[in-house]
Amino acid sequence: MLPYYPARLPLNFGGLEEPDSGYEQARVIVWPIPLERTTTYKPGTRYGPAAILDASRNMELYDEELQAEPFRCGIHTLPEMETQVGTIEKTLADLHTVASGLLADGKFVVALGGEHSLTPPIVAACAKKFPNLSVLQIDAHADLRDTYEGSGHSHACAMRRVLEICPAVQVGIRSLSREEAGALPHLSNTRVFYAQQIVGQPPEKWVPEVIQSLSDTVYVTLDVDGLDPSLVPATGTPEPGGLGWYELLRLLREVAAKKTIVAADLVELSPQPGLHACEFLCARLAYKMVGYVLQGRAG
Repeated sequence: MLPYYPARLPLNFGGLEEPDSGYEQARVIVWPIPLERTTTYKPGTRYGPAAILDASRNMELYDEELQAEPFRCGIHTLPEMETQVGTIEKTLADLHTVASGLLADGKFVVALGGEHSLTPPIVAACAKKFPNLSVLQIDAHADLRDTYEGSGHSHACAMRRVLEICPAVQVGIRSLSREEAGALPHLSNTRVFYAQQIVGQPPEKWVPEVIQSLSDTVYVTLDVDGLDPSLVPATGTPEPGGLGWYELLRLLREVAAKKTIVAADLVELSPQPGLHACEFLCARLAYKMVGYVLQGRAG
């Protein structure tokens, strides 16, 4: 059974109601995590999950690409988890506990953030259940600092913590510090696909190489700033030159078809007034991920 944790009242993903959204019947769990403890530029990621859920209630649930309604598998939305009280160490430990419970129940988890610091504890829970795990990161930033502003749990350190758990493949990177650039040659368990090498190139030139670099079992972490900021300007640290919508979908679709994606997160949306297209894109992206994963497992 799902472990108890302090929570707020839920907004159901897609506006789904019983029986489509019951926990016991659902194959997919949407998990809102409004974590914002280490944001360093533009704040607001704590409001991301609620904005995505609200937008999702206004999107069509038929996917014209897949010619299917992925919600038919059963999608249950958890209440928002309390993440702003107590130490960040305790919060991350709680995330690990809840993730472990969801995985033990056989659920496919889509976590909605919140800042990127939420990823390592969920990856750690997945790695315990799936020993051959690797992580696919879509991001503008390498997030490979060992510490930042005195903390090893900063969003800027998320992938450094992940690499202490399992290998990673980093796609769309176009911003890193001197420290990260110096560390990369010594980090043997990650491979970086820089944005300048892949954006605008035919997917068949780089997507197969990304897939080959992953293990058979994959966790996907999607920082929305991995997309070009013309698509998602509502993020804390936007960087020019990111992936396009269809480039990203092509990558996710092929990874889901050739690997087993066991869980995913979507992080770093910072909703801004008048930019509701951003949260709508995130809602659609989460739903696309669910559809691709279900289709891949069915295939």
